[in-house]
Parts: sequence; structure tokens; C-alpha cells
Amino acid sequence: MKLVKKIMATGLALVMAMSATVIAAPTTEAQASTDVVPYISFGANLKDSEKKTVMELLDVTSDDLDDYKVIEITNEEEHKYLDKYIDSSVIGSRALSSVKIEENADNDGINVTTKNINFCTEEMYVNALSTAGISDAEVTVAGPFPLSGTAALVGAIKAYSTMQGEDVDDEKMDAAIDELVTTGDFIDSIGSDKAAQLMAIIKDAVVKGDLDSDEDILKAIDDGAKKLDVKLTDAEKQKILEVMKKIGKLDLDISDLEKSAQKVYDAITSSGIDLDEAKGWFAKIFGGIGDFFSNIFSSIGDFFKNLF
Repeated sequence: MKLVKKIMATGLALVMAMSATVIAAPTTEAQASTDVVPYISFGANLKDSEKKTVMELLDVTSDDLDDYKVIEITNEEEHKYLDKYIDSSVIGSRALSSVKIEENADNDGINVTTKNINFCTEEMYVNALSTAGISDAEVTVAGPFPLSGTAALVGAIKAYSTMQGEDVDDEKMDAAIDELVTTGDFIDSIGSDKAAQLMAIIKDAVVKGDLDSDEDILKAIDDGAKKLDVKLTDAEKQKILEVMKKIGKLDLDISDLEKSAQKVYDAITSSGIDLDEAKGWFAKIFGGIGDFFSNIFSSIGDFFKNLF
């Protein structure tokens, strides 16, 4: 019933939006245009020489900084979000990771480039950032010397949230960081590519199917592992389960999610894995209700066409 109510509410909202479009005054060009200012988040404890190195890696000069909103991420903020997942000694006492975020003019999701980051892969960042609700962004993560890059996720999310004029959502931040760290746990055993793809496949099933029970999520985990031909221990499955339960509560939109992490999903589908294949009663519900609303919207369109 939770799934049905959610879809019914979405359908009703779309119907109302369509009706409003008919009577609303046209949007002026001035109203439609929005200038999104790019952001740079520097680690607050960078030495002058380290900051110079980071700026070179981010491909910005001192003069260029005038075109960016510049913020800092403190070591206290890193510990606030990371301590429950990473030993505090690993996080250290200096905030060094830095991030540049710009709007993706091509609207093709999240593109990530890493420089001097030796643990977090670009795909891992894309997955985690999409969970945090980030979309259509060009992201560059850099360290003054080789770093794990885990703390940079905090800076990326904070910079994007500030760029969009929204507060950082702690639940999204927590789920994204948990996802990033959990993905990293599987790199040694299954490789970075499959680790990122595994989390994306499972997340896709959880969000698309609105899965919230342990049994259903564990089934999705098993299905994902089977698709990628990887073996997981019970402890590893449990860890993924806990992350996915958090993600399932975020009310993510599957189309936004797949668009944001398009490059990861493209890699999955290019390997021959079909993310849209039937998955029991979830697929039947989506298909049936999808057809139902499709017919409704078609009728509404015909009504307004005849009316005007």
C-alpha cells in the first residue's frame, strides 16, 4: 500500500500540474533564467604551498577565484560525518581534500574527475553524490598529495547544497557517506568497478521497487551479486542492507537517480545487465499503474485539446 499511495500521490500532483499549466501566465525570459555560481570547497587546514598545488590541480588561479564562491570544510565537520564509519585516526586532524563544483551545462548527470585521490574512485563519488540528491554537476576532487578522498565527499555535498541555496540534509549526507565507505570495503575483494556497479544495481532495485523490508532488500542484494557474478559474505550483505535501508527512506526519484549516475548505469548496461527486467510483483505494479496513469494523462490531453 505504501508504494501504491506514493504513486497515486505522484499521479495526482502531475494532473494538478498539467491543469495549472493551462491557466498559468507564460514565464518571462527573465524569470526563467538563473545563474548558478560555481563553488570551490577548500580543506581549511591547507598550507599555502598545499593550497597552491590544489588550485593547480583544480585548474584555477587566484584571479579565477573571483568567479567562484569559496567555502572551507573544517576537520570538525569531517569528524562529525565520518567518525561513525572511519577510525578518527584515519581522518586525522587536518582538513585537506578540496572540491570544485560547477553546473553541468549538458544536463547529463554527474561527471567526476579525481586528482591525487587514491582510494575513492570517480564511480564511487558519482554513486554517493546521486544518493545525496546531486544532479547535473561537474565535480573535481583534489588533494595536495595522495589522499583517500573520503572526506572530500563532505565538501562536495556542502558546496553543492550551498550552490543550490539549500541546507545540507544530514540524512542524505549520512547515507551518501555510508554508501561511499561501504563500497570501498569491497574494492579489495571484487575490484573498484564491480564494487560501484554492485551498489548501483542494488540501489536501483531498492528505489525502483520501493523496497523497505529486510527480506526484499536482501533479495535485491543477492540478485545484484548474481548479476555481477560476485560472492558476498553474510556480514557483507548485512552491511549493504543497512546502507540500503537508509537510502530507501530518502524518497529518491528513480529517473533522477539514473540520470545523475548515468555513466555508472551505462557501464552496467553495456556489460549486458538489464536493470529494467521484470522483478516479480514490483514490476507488475509499476507496469499496471504506469499504463493506468498513461491513459489518464492521454485523456486529459485530449480534453484540453478539444476545449481550446
